[in-house]
Amino acid sequence: MIYRMQCVILAGGLGTRLRPATDAIPKALIPVRGRPFADYQLAWLARQKVAEVVYCIGYRGAQIAAHVGDGRRFGLAVRYVDEGDDLKGTAGALRLAFDAGLLAEAFFVLYGDSYLPIPFAPVFDAFAASGRPALMTVMRNEHRWDRGNVIFTPPVVALYDKRADADTLRRMTHIDYGLSVVSRDLIAARVGSGEVADLADVFGDLSRAGELAGFEVAQRFYEVGSPAGIADFARYLAQGALPPP
Repeated sequence: MIYRMQCVILAGGLGTRLRPATDAIPKALIPVRGRPFADYQLAWLARQKVAEVVYCIGYRGAQIAAHVGDGRRFGLAVRYVDEGDDLKGTAGALRLAFDAGLLAEAFFVLYGDSYLPIPFAPVFDAFAASGRPALMTVMRNEHRWDRGNVIFTPPVVALYDKRADADTLRRMTHIDYGLSVVSRDLIAARVGSGEVADLADVFGDLSRAGELAGFEVAQRFYEVGSPAGIADFARYLAQGALPPP
């Protein structure tokens, strides 16, 4: 199926794990091999036929807007929702975008420090076929890259819980990969206007109700939320990953 795909990038966070580098710049603009990270992320989205990006910005967000602009040099149409200093959390930021009239009927959600080298269109197709209000991509992790947080029983995420007890944690062989598809109606129904809310809590409730679809991927993810993650992503790029335009 062919869609005009939209991606909301959550890029309002403080980047505390990268201090002092993020004292002066937001995490999305951390340089990797001489280019701001956002360049790599946006170039990949364009290659995946994403047409529209909504940046949810907050901490030093004006720098992101100044660097990315309207997105045309990446082949994208980019718009912004600015939380300012009053950060609303990941779900609260999506509600701000809803209230601004910027959300498509269904859209990808991606974190501003994540590089996910997978095809996006099959993920959207799986969401459309699921009949559920949200879909989470998951990877079989076995606690290799980080602590597991997902029990995956295809075609649904049977449980998503980042605060699981030890017994439940042992059964969590999968991890949230970092790319989701969310329906606009879900945000309208589950997140109040002006509310501080975490998308993880929304997804956790959906999983317990059997309403969170899952899509398993095998490729590992990259992130620039920590010095180790930046070094790892730089090594990945050095192996021949396509550079941004």
